[in-house]
Amino acid sequence: MKVIITGTTGMIGEGVLLECLSNPKISEVLGVSRKPSGIIHPKLSEYIVPDFLSLPENDPKLAGYDACFFCAGVSSVGMSAEKYKRLTYDTTIQFSRAIHPNPKQSFVYVSGGGTDSSEKGMSNWARVKGKTENDLMKMPFKQVFGFRIGFVKPADGQKRVLSYYKYLSWLFPFITAVFPRFISSMRQVAGAMIEASENGYTKNVIQVEDITILSKRNLVN
Repeated sequence: MKVIITGTTGMIGEGVLLECLSNPKISEVLGVSRKPSGIIHPKLSEYIVPDFLSLPENDPKLAGYDACFFCAGVSSVGMSAEKYKRLTYDTTIQFSRAIHPNPKQSFVYVSGGGTDSSEKGMSNWARVKGKTENDLMKMPFKQVFGFRIGFVKPADGQKRVLSYYKYLSWLFPFITAVFPRFISSMRQVAGAMIEASENGYTKNVIQVEDITILSKRNLVN
């Protein structure tokens, strides 16, 4: 598979990138971010885009890929509703139009637990994420998946890790044992993305338990 990964300078994007580079099912990765990832690998090429909203529809540099793993994202904390919508909804939809959406290509969007599919809840970020998922699923891709990830254990060798993850790393075995529905490893997340994109899945909204199922299938297939 040839895949596009966005947000490779963020925690989820970098982790998914590292796992995809080590996965034999992935032959080529195009990392698309606002700045270089700093990772050098024979499978990896990069496309530096300071503003995703500036991308044209059907950008020739984004053509010919089997799947897109959209891992770019921002926190809504301290941000106006208008700016959060622009950086979350507008940029994602514009990017989806830039990659030549077609029935042979899958699109994985990293949203998060609590995303509001009804778009009517109290939380602005949850409504925006829900609208983004909903509108992506109307586009002519083979299948669109909203990955509502929970707590994610970083990949080996990962550098871009949120500070509080470092302090809680010793709790991973306990959290995994007691709250398995809330935690995945980065390898499971990337494996689930690959499996869903390649072979499809019965659901479009992917919860942590679905990540576990898909990642196991990826190991078998």
